[in-house]
Amino acid sequence: MTKQKKTSEEPGVPRRNNSKQILDAAEKVFSVHGLSGTRIEDIARACGLPKANVLYYFSTKEKLYKATLERVLGHWLANAELHLSAEQDPAEGLRQYVLSKMAFSQKHPAASRLFMHELLAGGRHVRGFLKTTMREHVANRVTVFKVWQEKGLIQIADPVHFLFLLWAMTQSYADMQVQYATLLGRARLTQADFENGTEAILQLVNAACLQKPDGN
Repeated sequence: MTKQKKTSEEPGVPRRNNSKQILDAAEKVFSVHGLSGTRIEDIARACGLPKANVLYYFSTKEKLYKATLERVLGHWLANAELHLSAEQDPAEGLRQYVLSKMAFSQKHPAASRLFMHELLAGGRHVRGFLKTTMREHVANRVTVFKVWQEKGLIQIADPVHFLFLLWAMTQSYADMQVQYATLLGRARLTQADFENGTEAILQLVNAACLQKPDGN
């Protein structure tokens, strides 16, 4: 009996690849036209797949829209959980968090703008996520900040609003990129602009970090 030839890809690889391809295209199209102004045909054209393929993976436009939003939120939450932990040194943890958020704003501006569009429209499709997963996430990060405060490692007035400001500063380089670029006299923000913005944010964040009690 001859052995069956092994394929180079695992069974789920084509599905994962197609899903990512669809979600990447949906992110860009939804960020420009919103849910009501987007058709499945638009997303199919943008990702180079037949409409039937898109509907095979996401049976309705609404489900695809929600999946696209949740992917963005999941990326942001994962970054925070990785870098903002009680065991992490605050200065280094906050630095890595700001770097990751700014890199995301630079590489995936459509994702951030999509989320902003949803909030401006009332947030109906993410309200459940915000009330459960996001609220729990914020509570966990606040606990981390309070641990740092108790150890005398950071000085902030309000942990919740400190987190809100971290979001606002980093995401604005995607959401308000047209305004920032215009004021800087450019068609779009450059690599140097993102680096300068990151440095400015880190200067503000570092002001909240105190020297370790042992002086090191």
